[in-house]
Amino acid sequence: MQPRKHEETKKHTKKKNKFSVLAVLLLAVACHAPDSSKGTASGLAAPSALTIAVIPKGTSHVFWQSIHAGANQAAQELGVTVIWRGPLREDDRDAQVSEVEGFISRGVSGIVLAPLDESALVAPVAEAKRHGIPVVIFDSGLKGDDYVSFVATDNVKGGRIAGDRLAGVMGGKGKVVLLRYAEGHDSTAKREQGFLDALKAHPAIEVVSSNQYGGADVEGFYKKAEALLSRYKKPDGTLGIDGLFCSNESGTFAMNRVLHDNGWTGKVRFVGFDASPNLVGALDAGDLDGLVVQDPVRMGYLGVKTMVAHIRGEPVEKVIDTGAELATRENRNQPGMKARLEPDLSKWLK
Repeated sequence: MQPRKHEETKKHTKKKNKFSVLAVLLLAVACHAPDSSKGTASGLAAPSALTIAVIPKGTSHVFWQSIHAGANQAAQELGVTVIWRGPLREDDRDAQVSEVEGFISRGVSGIVLAPLDESALVAPVAEAKRHGIPVVIFDSGLKGDDYVSFVATDNVKGGRIAGDRLAGVMGGKGKVVLLRYAEGHDSTAKREQGFLDALKAHPAIEVVSSNQYGGADVEGFYKKAEALLSRYKKPDGTLGIDGLFCSNESGTFAMNRVLHDNGWTGKVRFVGFDASPNLVGALDAGDLDGLVVQDPVRMGYLGVKTMVAHIRGEPVEKVIDTGAELATRENRNQPGMKARLEPDLSKWLK
């Protein structure tokens, strides 16, 4: 029986040696493997180690889909992972706060955030910073200074572009209605401010309403827009105003529907903000006198690129302006403008 026992001992020794060699190899790999749980600005991190959370205000509008495409493009070029997650509604502050808190608990490398509210997201962003997670803010501003960079349109300038356009097509005189978007949204508030500032240069233009909010819900905006315009309805059914401005995609869409459904299309000058297939169609049809368009693909791209640069220890600008331009029927087919109005997102959204 002794030889058999000796043979078993030899087999056990061989197995033990194999496991020992394997353990050494695994230990060696582990010692050289990058930590994918987080990235910090103090040192270089391998691209595959970085996971960037991108949190928009909402996910349904074409604007946010374009942001998503830009973020995905940057992720592919830089070799990082992007997680895209945001609230369904652009007025659900609690949902967005929960998203930020969830990504902090998850320990992502960085957060790229479009704050739904310039105040409500201050505390969650500060909490991310305390946990060593850098934050890049995009689209809408945030109070405080607990973020790395702000990547956005110069919204005051964008509003001025809209005001100048509306004043121009109105001949510098007449009555104007501004139906604001939603309270607490920094980006649209600045556009509305810029719009009103531009009209101050035209004393013959009277702003008859500028303190009403349509809200983040399209149907709610539609009802408030219809009720507001009904105040200026004359006995013959026409409107006693000459110009309109709405400061974002959903508001412009809802207002355009109100004009169409009530037979007011083309009877009042109308300038909107942002682009979608529906709004571009309205521009082509002459229902809109202009659209101030941003570059959301570039915004999403630069949001992620700026975050990755910061994590890798590269200097980044505190404010990055992604630009805004006026689209009209006359310039909409120019190559640069066409790309903004009709971006091909299919390559990056699958």
